[in-house]
This record gives sequence, structure tokens and C-alpha cells, in this order.
Amino acid sequence: MDTRVAVLDLGTNTFHLLIADIAAGTPQILYTGTIAVKLGEGGITDGTISHEACRRGLGALSEFRKQIDYHQVTRITGVATSAIRSASNGADFLARVKSGTGIEVKTIDGEQEALLIYEGVRNAFRLEQNNLIIDIGGGSVEFIICSSDKIHFKQSYPIGAARLMDQFHHSDPITIHDISRLTAYLDSTLYELKQQLEIHRPTVIVGAAGAFETFAVFQEPGFKASFSKPGFDFDYRQFGSIIDMIINSSHAERTNMPQIIPVRVDMIVVAAILISYILEISGIKVLKLSTYSVKEGILFGMLK
Repeated sequence: MDTRVAVLDLGTNTFHLLIADIAAGTPQILYTGTIAVKLGEGGITDGTISHEACRRGLGALSEFRKQIDYHQVTRITGVATSAIRSASNGADFLARVKSGTGIEVKTIDGEQEALLIYEGVRNAFRLEQNNLIIDIGGGSVEFIICSSDKIHFKQSYPIGAARLMDQFHHSDPITIHDISRLTAYLDSTLYELKQQLEIHRPTVIVGAAGAFETFAVFQEPGFKASFSKPGFDFDYRQFGSIIDMIINSSHAERTNMPQIIPVRVDMIVVAAILISYILEISGIKVLKLSTYSVKEGILFGMLK
């Protein structure tokens, strides 16, 4: 059995690496790293990965290769999600990754991505009653209605923050008109989700990593995502105030907010609008963060 493993999650905005020993049946984390690549910049609407984005992605994976070699990893599992699976040159990019770094990455579809998110989140903490898991990526958003032992509904939608920003965020700050256009788009796109919310009536929203980690830092300065402490409880009123503040802020204001990492400075606006929309249509007032998502789902799957 390969006991020192590396897990790579190649997302639209960021690439992630997790290295762990799994010999004892409980993961011992040796390294975690995230590199902003903005793979969708300059091409996501056209369904391509631009030359510059490709260069950034290959550079990030070269850096990850150094960590993999340093830690003497015996098994590598890598997955690529929305930006790569929807790009006409996605397969070419992964071929260059393999030839340049020796790392083989497979593209997964939205349903597989949702399953991995679920696996990650349910290992972060027990999912009491029915929950709505939301994972907002740059290219896609996954919604999973579930309990700790059953998935009632799962769907991946191509409405990630990079795509929504490219389509709807054309002013600084974003205008009421653009917010209305975005909301109308969500109304038509998320029709099935609204039906499923009515049927299953989840009582808790669990935000999986990403933008939700930024919101946690606003609520609790000094918050840092940790493998050993993967859960966080939001204060509903404070969360609403944070969302409203971000939606109404300018690019310059967000740039000066230490809580927001550079890759999220602009995309967090449309992410906040999306979350506000979900809060309104669901009526849910209990919100949690899971710092576990795709890569942790893969890791825990290796223990079975």
C-alpha cells in the first residue's frame, strides 16, 4: 500500500496540493499548499485556457513537483475541475503537465466533483438533519442537499465566480442593474435547486472552503483554515452584514481589506451575491464552514 500520498486539486482560480502519510489509518498532514493561477482569466467565457494562464498553471505544478519529490511521495492523485474540463484545450494542458512534471491528472465531471465535496465535508463534522452544501469555485458551483449518510440532491452548475464576474460585474462598485441581471440569471439557472429546497427543506448551509473561509476571517480575525479544526460556525447577522459590505465595496476598498486574499478581491463580490440569493430563496439562518472539500474528499477515500 502506498502510504505517503499527494493529492492535487486543479481548480479554476487556484491549484491545491496536500501531502499526507496514511499508514496509521488517520492522515498525518505533512504539507498543504495553494497557488493562485487564475486559469479562467482571459478565456473562460470562450472555453479556452489562455497562453498566460497555461504558463501560470504549469509554473504552479512545477513548484508542487518539488514538494512531492522532497517528501518522497509514493502515490499521486490529481483531479482537474471546471475550467479544464470545459476548455477546448484542457486535454492539451494536462498533456503538457504530464510531459513537463510527470504528474498525471484526470478530469472529473461535475457529479464526481460534488461527490468528493460531500465526502470531504462529512469528514469535517457530523451533518445533522438536512444540509445544503455549497462549494463556490471559479468555474462551477456545486450544491448538495444531504444528511450524514445520504445525498438527496447534487448538481454542479457552470456559474462559478470567474464566469459570473465576466458576465455581470462590469462596474466598480457593481451596480444595482448588474445585480438585478445576475439575480434574474440565477432565477432561471437554479430552478431545479429551488424545487429541491422545497422538497427537502435543509436547515443548515455548509460552505465548503473558498470564499467562505474569507467570510470566516471577517467574523473572526486571525481565523486560519486548519486540517485539525475543519469546522466554523457563522453568526447569521454578522454574516449578513459582511455580505452586504462586500457587495457594496469598490475594488480599491477590497484591495485594502487584509481579510481578502488577492485572487478573491474581485470574484468575491459575485460570490457574495450568489450566497445572498441562496439565503433568500432557502430561508436558512444557520451557516457553517467546512475547510474540507475536494482534496480532503479524495484523501479520506484513500483510507477505505
